[in-house]
Amino acid sequence: MRKLLVIAVPSMLLFVLLISFISANHSESEPIASMPQQIQQPTVPEITIHKPDPYKILLAEAIEKYFQKALDKNQIVGASVAIVKCDSIIYVDGFGNKDTKLKDQIDKNTIFRIGSVSKGFGGILTGIHVEDGLIHWGDKIIDHIPNFQLASKKQTGDVTISNVLSHTSGLPYHSFTNLVEDGLSLTTIAGRFREVLPIQNPGSIYNYQNAAFALSGEVIERITGKPMREVIKERIFDPLQMSTASASYEELGLSDNVAMPHQRLYGRWRTLPINKKYYNAVAAGGVNASATDMAKWMKFLLGHNPEVLSAKGIQEVFNPQIQVGGRRQYYQRWPGYVSSHYAHGWRIHKFRDDLSGELNTVIHHGGHVNNYRSEVAVFPNEDLGICILFNSPTKLARVVIPEIHQIIKDVMDEVEHVEYVAEDLQAINFF
Repeated sequence: MRKLLVIAVPSMLLFVLLISFISANHSESEPIASMPQQIQQPTVPEITIHKPDPYKILLAEAIEKYFQKALDKNQIVGASVAIVKCDSIIYVDGFGNKDTKLKDQIDKNTIFRIGSVSKGFGGILTGIHVEDGLIHWGDKIIDHIPNFQLASKKQTGDVTISNVLSHTSGLPYHSFTNLVEDGLSLTTIAGRFREVLPIQNPGSIYNYQNAAFALSGEVIERITGKPMREVIKERIFDPLQMSTASASYEELGLSDNVAMPHQRLYGRWRTLPINKKYYNAVAAGGVNASATDMAKWMKFLLGHNPEVLSAKGIQEVFNPQIQVGGRRQYYQRWPGYVSSHYAHGWRIHKFRDDLSGELNTVIHHGGHVNNYRSEVAVFPNEDLGICILFNSPTKLARVVIPEIHQIIKDVMDEVEHVEYVAEDLQAINFF
């Protein structure tokens, strides 16, 4: 028995609609024997009838039910969702409030801060400039930022652009994230790394970074002579028509459609101000975007905008650099999880399908900044992308990707089942 995501009445209505369409088509194909051949029929203007897409209807119903439940249980203040399939946006919408005090509705163009999901933009932007021939993955950081210095002189000269983008610089976990959040310039931070003793040689160990990762953006600023916020706009936002995306605190403040961050206090959500953290480190966490923007971004990641970066260039960004061990991370508890690696700004996961036993790749990243929470994942084998943006911390973020993915699969199964039954009925001349 197939698992149904919607109640029986909508499913039966869908079934009746499908049967009606088939019946109408069948009846129209019957010749009218009594019609005299010599009588000309009047010309009737052709009318295009746009039939509803059963898949999109059921998908919208299931997703709305999912997020309404989260709102009813007070798990979230609001969310915006984007789903792409092949080269199409099959779903984009918003739920809940931008600000609990104003009770204003989130929509598909409401802008959120996306936190470390920005790292994917940092990796792709580097890949664009590698493809341009302006830099190389193996370039030494010190060759572009001369004041960059570790406690070990030898290791200072070994750290590459690829290392900082894959969290394999050899530095301890989250070194100088506090300096990034305090608003220091990346040039200043680059010189402060001499105070930190590396724990391994570059390339040999994974330790998540923000400060070191952000140096990739400093390299881009130096080779282009432009601020990171301008470069990312010229090379990614504008070509992909991400019209509401930006990479600065000031630009975010110009919009009147922004989801405010929230904090739960004594069981109630309290609105917080938007802070300036990570806008000095755009590559690590300084991008602002709406669900509509993220849908366009995912279409690109699936290879539908080669004019921005070629398929080969995207694959270099996604090329795994280091395995992420352990089993403590939330994505390591997703159904079918096998392994994870980190590439250039992206996590590359392997999952085993329960039914087929096949291994599938998921390219993913999460983000958390200023009490916003975000998740994005693309499934190359399915030509599918899912992004969810929240304006509050929520445990739902840990499971929302696999749960939305399962909803998509279940709705597809239901529609295929109904269509299969309808085809069988037509084949046996049921009508």
